Amino acid sequence: MSPDHLSPDNVLVITFGDDPENDANAYQALTDLEQLDSQGQIEIAGAAVVARHPDGRIDIKSDVENDPFAGTATGGAIGVLLGIIGGPLGMLLGGTYGLLAGSLFDLDDAVTTESVLGEISQQVQPMRTAVLAQVDEPGPEVIDAAMARLGGQVMRRPVSEIEQEIAVAQDAQRKAEREARAELYKARVEKSKEGAHAKVEELKAKLHRSEAGATA
Repeated sequence: MSPDHLSPDNVLVITFGDDPENDANAYQALTDLEQLDSQGQIEIAGAAVVARHPDGRIDIKSDVENDPFAGTATGGAIGVLLGIIGGPLGMLLGGTYGLLAGSLFDLDDAVTTESVLGEISQQVQPMRTAVLAQVDEPGPEVIDAAMARLGGQVMRRPVSEIEQEIAVAQDAQRKAEREARAELYKARVEKSKEGAHAKVEELKAKLHRSEAGATA
């Protein structure tokens, strides 16, 4: 299908309820998306079945990619998105951007819903599988109907919004890394000064003992 007839470009998060037995439907959903793509009803740039560990890490269980978007499932928008929502450092949007150490996004923190990335992160629940996909679709009806047959719920957000937040997240991470390096350098300098001072004091003490011994 010609890209001229596909609009808009969305990232989809497809989940399958709280029953762990429903997680198998995620793999079927990925297959169904591929079939819709082969039929020309949608166009997939990249898609993956993912699972979140209790510690927040994200595993890619299965993925697909389409030429000329080779590598997109693990290296393009979906790959970058998964790296952010499953990484140790990310964004928290509550009117302003901030940094969280540890697991990205507190899933119980309501303010994360003000962020597109926060919304996506909340959808990928611990110990559950989900499908993330970047697709061009003429409208939501085709995919929504296919996923409904599997009991899947579809959340879609424009790629442009996600790319904007990814850019901010990457800038924030680089800033945090610079600040961390500066703090480490400062600590080394201070430690060196303390060490040099201690050595001088030790030398003074030795000289004092030598002078005391000479005058005894």
